[in-house]
Amino acid sequence: MDTDLLIVEDLLLLLLDDTTGAIAGEGTLYYTLGGAVLVELALRGEVAPDDSRTMFNGIRIGAVKGELPSDPLLREAYEKVAKKPRGVQELLIDIGSSLRGEVLDRLVERGFIRREKKKVLGVFPTTRMPAQRPEYEGRLLERVRSVLVDGAEPDARTGALAALLSASGTLPQLHPGIPWSGAVYTRGKELEKGNWGADAVNTAIAGTNAAIAASAAAVSVATNSGT
Repeated sequence: MDTDLLIVEDLLLLLLDDTTGAIAGEGTLYYTLGGAVLVELALRGEVAPDDSRTMFNGIRIGAVKGELPSDPLLREAYEKVAKKPRGVQELLIDIGSSLRGEVLDRLVERGFIRREKKKVLGVFPTTRMPAQRPEYEGRLLERVRSVLVDGAEPDARTGALAALLSASGTLPQLHPGIPWSGAVYTRGKELEKGNWGADAVNTAIAGTNAAIAASAAAVSVATNSGT
């Protein structure tokens, strides 16, 4: 892997439209970004399912004692989990609610995107965020595409990205980079279950993706019904 970006940074790069500045799945973005951080902590062995008490609506996640993550974004999320084991849904909100601006700032600071503020018709302010390293984003998209479209076996990072995109309901918006089809939908749902590590890691990943998918579905229903 040729980068030290976090999974959540890679994810936002894929969701961000370089031309318009729009972000796919904006309505539930805090769930998706929070999930990306939680999945990364699980893959690093820093959080795990808490089996001391079951929940009727999903698993609980607790912190694994050890050294604090060195990255400040991951460290802040770890400290939130470490307060006490909580349900995934609650953690996604707690972790993800402030991530949008923070992750965008990190991508700007690291030279992956830049901000261009303009006015449409000389009146309406708009912000574009074009890619500064399109070759990196292209390689990233190709890795995810090969997993979803060609059925390639993913490494943990690429599998996590593909699963998070599937759970968030944003895969159709990545067309034509990742051609949308029934087979891609099915492959994405398989990846949401997690299959890249020990059982505890898979359980944490699957629980996180299930919570993201449920949240995305609820927002979609509410939007379509006009409530």
